[in-house]
Amino acid sequence: MNLQWLEDVPGSLTKNGGQAIYMTLTFIRKALWALAGVAALAFVWLLLWGDYRADLARTDGELTFRADFELTDHKGMLRTQEDFAGRWMIVFFGFANCPDVCPTTLSEVAAVMDDLGEDAEQVQPLFISIDPERDTPAALADFVPRFDAGILGLTGTPDQIAKTSNTLKIFYEKVEEASAPDGYTMGHSSQLFLFGPEAGFVTSWAYGTPAEEIVADLRERIAR
Repeated sequence: MNLQWLEDVPGSLTKNGGQAIYMTLTFIRKALWALAGVAALAFVWLLLWGDYRADLARTDGELTFRADFELTDHKGMLRTQEDFAGRWMIVFFGFANCPDVCPTTLSEVAAVMDDLGEDAEQVQPLFISIDPERDTPAALADFVPRFDAGILGLTGTPDQIAKTSNTLKIFYEKVEEASAPDGYTMGHSSQLFLFGPEAGFVTSWAYGTPAEEIVADLRERIAR
């Protein structure tokens, strides 16, 4: 009997077994690469989805944040946001006895209005007092026109100012200070707010933002 084939069996098994192991390892490697690709795509999708949800939440928040007020201007006329429909509103909160932040910001607003040129006709700057005890229409009439540029001063009763500040999301408080006029000053939000032609909140600029930067931002938005 020829037993030569028995001697060849172990080699065949070894050869075929090696090929099987190689094919298995190749399959596993390809599967791992595929899984890594899927994981990478999933990670990117999660990042994009997170950004999308954040943008959506931010947009929803802005849509519900609208200018809504009924106050008296420094000429004695009752004003609401409807009086400025179709125009952009730059809104700043402060008080006439403010020693630095308010005059500086109103001067910056005046520079913005001047630099806007013809586009200034589409913008109404508003100065809303958060000191109704002292800032009567007469007091604002003495203060606001110093800055020119069509800035309109607005004031009201303590309840009206409180309602307006809640609606427009700003902070203010009365601070006792012996050296200040009447023994107190006011702490308040110092940024400029921008509201669109339909009174919806658009953006805000931090205190100290250069007029040139505000003008560039405004012109881009007006041109859209």
